[in-house]
Amino acid sequence: MYVLRTILNWGWCPILITALALLGYTYEWPIEALAIAMGITLIVGLAVAASNTREKELERTSQRLRQLAGYFNRRFMGNASLSIFTVINSLSSTDSPRIWEWIQGCGTSQRVINTWGSSFINRVESDIRTHRFNIYLQTYLNELWLINSHYYNFVEQFYDVADKIEIPRETADQYQRFMMEYNAFTQDFREFISQLKKVARTEIEPPSIKLAKELPEPKTPEPTPKTDAEPPSPPRRKGYIL
Repeated sequence: MYVLRTILNWGWCPILITALALLGYTYEWPIEALAIAMGITLIVGLAVAASNTREKELERTSQRLRQLAGYFNRRFMGNASLSIFTVINSLSSTDSPRIWEWIQGCGTSQRVINTWGSSFINRVESDIRTHRFNIYLQTYLNELWLINSHYYNFVEQFYDVADKIEIPRETADQYQRFMMEYNAFTQDFREFISQLKKVARTEIEPPSIKLAKELPEPKTPEPTPKTDAEPPSPPRRKGYIL
């Protein structure tokens, strides 16, 4: 049954052209009419084949987008150890009131973005089950790009803070692990955008998915230059010897 369905989907055009040729030869149809009928059949067959190929490519692309969205939500959202918010919360031991205020603001934003990300994944899974995901492919792509762009704002904020204060070594190591995995995800996202442009229209450019930057080198105070020379003795005042 599967073989028959495959033949009907992909082989109907050459079968129909062959049948037309046999009928035309048997009933001695005019060669012009037969050529026109066979040409129209060939054009329609090529158009259907191109449409089927594009649908298959879109289906693979949709599956790839689903995987990227799931990976981002699982590794960098919620209370994951590689979440940038987890890295930010590790600065809670800092005594600076301004840092404390910033951490609390990030906590509020974390809850909003986590809710957004969970809703996004639920809608993606629902549309996949109902076979509507391909219809909203561009919409979901734009939304994942938008979520990631808001998320990256906090990566930049942490980098700016780390450039101004001395952060604990554990926090620096945790950010380093986050940066390596996040940049790998970013590279995959960029490649996905490049591939998608070949089969669907999108206004998103690959470089708009930004890489996390490495932490700046810790600033060490310059050593005070030392000298072994004796300090010059003060000049002796002239006077009378009694």
